[in-house]
Amino acid sequence: MKKLNGIHHVTAITSSAEKIYDFFTNILGLRLVKKTINQDDINTYHLFFADDIGSAGTDMTFFDFNGASQAIKGTNEIAKTSFRVPTNQAIDYWKKRFEKYEVTHFEIKEMFGRKTLEFRDFDDAEYVLFSDESIKGIDSGIPWQKGPVPNEFGITGLGPIFFRVNNLELMNSVLTNQLFFDQISKENSYILYETGLGGNGAAVIVEYRPDLAVARQGYGGIHHVAFRVDEKTDLDDWISVLNKIGAPHSGHVDRFYFKSLYTRLYPGMLFEFATEGPGFIDDEEDYETLGETLALPPKFRGMREKIEKLVRHIETKRSDKVYNKEYID
Repeated sequence: MKKLNGIHHVTAITSSAEKIYDFFTNILGLRLVKKTINQDDINTYHLFFADDIGSAGTDMTFFDFNGASQAIKGTNEIAKTSFRVPTNQAIDYWKKRFEKYEVTHFEIKEMFGRKTLEFRDFDDAEYVLFSDESIKGIDSGIPWQKGPVPNEFGITGLGPIFFRVNNLELMNSVLTNQLFFDQISKENSYILYETGLGGNGAAVIVEYRPDLAVARQGYGGIHHVAFRVDEKTDLDDWISVLNKIGAPHSGHVDRFYFKSLYTRLYPGMLFEFATEGPGFIDDEEDYETLGETLALPPKFRGMREKIEKLVRHIETKRSDKVYNKEYID
């Protein structure tokens, strides 16, 4: 069985599409590469923030479900998203940037030999920056070339995804026996697992917290995590694996920008397998205009007039703007 390539994307829930657009664009310097709808709930936006060209393994995406309550953090949840930056110096830059923009953050610390910086957004969602310095593994993406963050400090992709659990034996079995991750290292209450070529972009960190109440999903929390596979035939292989172990799954789901498969292997966590392509540069938007229009997969384009009445307009045009790269003393 071919191993998973790494992390494909993370999808979370936000209280405000407008605020998350501002936070990810103007503070984090990630590029909005697709403004579309939740294909299972057309009343809801689905925003994709990624690297300069929308590479697999770089995108954090958001739903803004109407009437959602705030997430209650706890155990048995996908707890934190992390992002990769190229160097330890970049971590220092981000601490100063968060101070300038009054973003809630914590002290720089080392975790599994990597320099890290934890921070929060306006919904109290949990994030961590991981330095790639001296860490080998799967390649990262390209920082947003026209964004506000200097390229040498820019976010280049997704880092380790944190799972917070109360059943360590079950989660270890899911990761090693069912998803074929390798256990790499232990550090206090954390365990590091890697897949594929390894490194920050192909890692999961499990935190053992049996003392906490079970989490409840809502805004400020994570909806699901997706793992990278090369192509549709790999999804076929994973369907065979899931059938063999008796795990429920969605079967093939065509998301247009990639093809997917969904399953639940641990309570409270939704896992997706997603193909590397075809990606976000398509017949509706070219490189220069990614994320600027309400983009719709072909099966929804006949419903455009209805959809545009359901989702409010959000201004996301940036091709006519010039962001000055911000160096912070």
